[in-house]
Amino acid sequence: TVHWAKDAAAAREIISGILKDRGAKTVVKSKSMVSEEIHLNAHLEKAGMEVLETDLGEYIIQLVGETPSHIIVPAIHKNRRQVGRLFAEKLGVEYTEDPQVLTKIARRAIREKFLNADAGLSGANFAAAASGSLVLFTNEGNGRMVTTVPPLHIAILSPEKMIPSLADLPTFIRLLPRSATGQSITSYVSVITGTRKPGEATGAKELHIVMLDNGRTEILSGECREILKCIRCGACMNVCPVYRTVGGHSYGWTYPGPMGIVLTTLLTGMAKSHPLVDASTLCGACDEVCPVRIPLVDLFLKLRERRVREGFSRPMEKRGMRVFGKVAASPSLFSAGQFLSRTFWPLVRAFGGKDVAGRLPGPAKVPFRRRVP
Repeated sequence: TVHWAKDAAAAREIISGILKDRGAKTVVKSKSMVSEEIHLNAHLEKAGMEVLETDLGEYIIQLVGETPSHIIVPAIHKNRRQVGRLFAEKLGVEYTEDPQVLTKIARRAIREKFLNADAGLSGANFAAAASGSLVLFTNEGNGRMVTTVPPLHIAILSPEKMIPSLADLPTFIRLLPRSATGQSITSYVSVITGTRKPGEATGAKELHIVMLDNGRTEILSGECREILKCIRCGACMNVCPVYRTVGGHSYGWTYPGPMGIVLTTLLTGMAKSHPLVDASTLCGACDEVCPVRIPLVDLFLKLRERRVREGFSRPMEKRGMRVFGKVAASPSLFSAGQFLSRTFWPLVRAFGGKDVAGRLPGPAKVPFRRRVP
C-alpha cells in the first residue's frame, strides 16, 4: 500500500496509525534521514511504542539523546572513548575502547530486538517507479534485517528518490558508495519488491510505503529545483571548510553541510533559516565533488538574493555592503582602508580572542596590486 503524506504531521499520523491498528509495540528502524526530518521517533515514543535505531551510528546517538551530525556517519562527532563510556553507562558493560569489542556489544544488544520486533521501519536510497521496488544500501546488514524479519514493514521516502526502473539502478550502485565512503560497492544492496511470496522464508507479510512531500513539490517548481537531484552521499560535507570547522549540529536541522544549507532553507522557510545561507565561503569545493553536478554555489547565491528580496537581510549588513561598495570602487579609499587595517591589526589580535589571533592571517605588508606590475 502506498500512502501520500503532504507534510510531516500527515506522515507521522499515517505511520503511527498503521502501527496502532496492528498493535505494534516494538519497532526496529534502519537509518532514515526523512524520518529524522519529521521527528518520527519522538512521535512514536510519545504514543507508547519502543523505537530502536539499528544502524550503529544512529544507535550510539540515540543512547546519548542527540541527532545525527552527518547524513552518512551519524556519530562522526564521537570518538571511541566517548562511545566506551556511553556503553558502560547505558548498557551496564565493562568499559572498553576497542572498536571491535564495542561493535560486538552493540550487536548483542540489537540482535534480540530484531527477532522480537512487531514492525520494521526503513527509508530507501532509491525506489523504482516501474516495479515499485525499494532499494536500500547498508554496510551493516541492519537494513535487510529490518525489512525482512518483522511481519510488518513501513518504508518512508521522498519523491526525489524515485528512478524510472531497476534498469537505471546500476549507475547509482556505482555512484553512491564511491562518493559517500570511497567503496566500489556498498556491503549490502537490498531490492525489495512487495511482500513475502509463497515459499519464501523471509520477508515482511505486510508492506506500506509512505511518500513524503513536505514542500518538495513546491521546490520542484522553483528556481532551486536542482537540489532535488541530491543522492545524499555526503561528499559535499566532507570537503566543506565550514562544515569541517563547525560540525553538523551547527546547521540547526536534519540536513547539514552545503546540501543542507539549500534543503533546510527551502523546507523550513526563509523566515526561519535565512542566517543559514551565509554558512558557505563560496569556495566551490562542493560543486567540484558533487557526483550529480548540483551547482550548489549558484543555489547559495540565489538564496542570498531571495533573502534580500524578501526583506530578511539585516540593516547593519545592508549598510556595511553599501560602505564596502563605495570603498571598493575608489582606489584611494581602498588604499586608505588597507593602511588602516595594517595600523589597527595589533589591536584586533589583542582583543579578538584566541581564534582571531591564531587563525586569521594579518594584512599583507605589501599589497598584492603593488607586487604585480
